[in-house]
Amino acid sequence: MTVRRPFDAPRGVVRDLVARALAEDLDPLGDLSAGLLPPEARAEARFVARTAGVVAGLACVDETFAQVDDAISCDWAVTDGDAVEAGAVLGTVTGPLASVLTAERTALNFLGHLSGIATRTRAFVDAAAPLRVWDTRKTIPGLRALQKAAVRAGGARNHRGNLSDWVMFKDNHLTALGIVEAVARARDTWPGRTVHVECERLDQVAAVEARALPTSGGHGAVELDDGIVRIGDSKGNLPAGTSLCHLLVAAEDLNVILPQAAKIVLGLVVAKSRK
Repeated sequence: MTVRRPFDAPRGVVRDLVARALAEDLDPLGDLSAGLLPPEARAEARFVARTAGVVAGLACVDETFAQVDDAISCDWAVTDGDAVEAGAVLGTVTGPLASVLTAERTALNFLGHLSGIATRTRAFVDAAAPLRVWDTRKTIPGLRALQKAAVRAGGARNHRGNLSDWVMFKDNHLTALGIVEAVARARDTWPGRTVHVECERLDQVAAVEARALPTSGGHGAVELDDGIVRIGDSKGNLPAGTSLCHLLVAAEDLNVILPQAAKIVLGLVVAKSRK
């Protein structure tokens, strides 16, 4: 039975993305090298972290091996969100040697990429504490659910998953609508949705707080474009009365899109043939 972890992406998404990745690696003729190995050869291999980091993507690894060969088993010593030191053994995989080697690179690609995101995210979370770090929609097309799951494993929070989650007015939207009118339309049309407004000037923050997003009107958020210091006074202080909304800081450095992949290897410790 597949074990679901707190930071897993939706199972259907994992299944579909793993299938696509394997097809990319195996079509049209399969693994020519592994096909030459004796079918009775067995393997046991360990996932070892070469550098310290935070683990993410185990569901993708499990699914990769399962789709290649259900005779492969994975036994994990960690779970998503765990911090590990260099040299730590994350888990062990056992099964037919040919199948393990066929699935190896795809499994490591998912594990390394997603653990890299979780690791980079954890660094931002630790540096920003006690503030909370949120992610963005600036993800690799097709991988958003996995990458946002890795962000959660790293200790940060997910902002909207797609354009249907929230109503969000950025500067380009506000070229056609004033802030007050824009938020009023959003409240009327989508009363159950959070309304998020990007503010570049102090008068916009004041307008949002005074008229557009009162606490009695539902959930709202103000994004302070380019950071608090640039929108506040010389000390980064905001105008009085800005406590009614959630305040977000837009900083490009917080967009965890393509951090360096975590260095994780699959070391073969036993390879033997059945007698």
